[in-house]
Amino acid sequence: MTPYQEFTARFKLLISKNPHLITTTLSNIFTMRLIGNKTHGDLAEIAIAEFINQYMYDFRSIHVGKDLFRAKAHEEDITIINELTKAEFPVSLKAYGDGPLQLSTDKNFLMFPKLQQSGNVIQGNRGLAALWDDPVFVDFRTHNVLPLIYDEKKQRCNILVFDSERAKQETCKIVLEEEGKGRKHPVYRFYDGAGEYICEVRYGGGTANALQRGLWTHTKKGAKYFDSVTGGWITYAHNQTLVKLFSHALLATASGHEAAMTELKKDLDTQKRMSVLI
Repeated sequence: MTPYQEFTARFKLLISKNPHLITTTLSNIFTMRLIGNKTHGDLAEIAIAEFINQYMYDFRSIHVGKDLFRAKAHEEDITIINELTKAEFPVSLKAYGDGPLQLSTDKNFLMFPKLQQSGNVIQGNRGLAALWDDPVFVDFRTHNVLPLIYDEKKQRCNILVFDSERAKQETCKIVLEEEGKGRKHPVYRFYDGAGEYICEVRYGGGTANALQRGLWTHTKKGAKYFDSVTGGWITYAHNQTLVKLFSHALLATASGHEAAMTELKKDLDTQKRMSVLI
């Protein structure tokens, strides 16, 4: 079990014992969509980092965010440290709607060309083994992606972790599919023995934007390759008071923020006393 897998297992256990904690947090995160369609994604990073620091005593989290002075070796939004083993690992948070989900941007554009070298159809133990052994695909199963998935119409959300090891083991065929069905560029799609969708690598050449490149999957089509950390879908509600708090906080002084922080800390302490923290 990798350090990230140990973390998600503990995260899942904590949530199973204290569903109210994650329901409150996710409700507040997705309330931010009332402010703007992109706002919730950035705020999810600091919210989950703080969730870990407040409620997971054996772990510590640092928000990396958009640090302009740090060269990132990995795609990461937060760094998590296991306080017992001292293992440190990067995590990329994704706040996406239920559907297409980007697992990696493949910013160096290596995956698609590597697949092209293997032909239009890649199958059989030898062909697939050669692909998995290639350094370009070593990271396929080591991406630490924590997706916060939401269904806005039904006001429900889920934290789904893609099981890349299972995806690798059950991939039986990789097929090049040309542009079409709304796609401008070709993709390589990975299928299991039953012919069901697992994931895909999108074209990432010079004319492709961020949504047309990298490693992707789909939370509906590839549902069986996800593990729900929240134990399934949970209903969330918009917190209008939080929106008002933000609007006032943007006008308030630092001393006003300090006073508000005092009350917020009291509320967090109350939640801790009402919870079973592990």
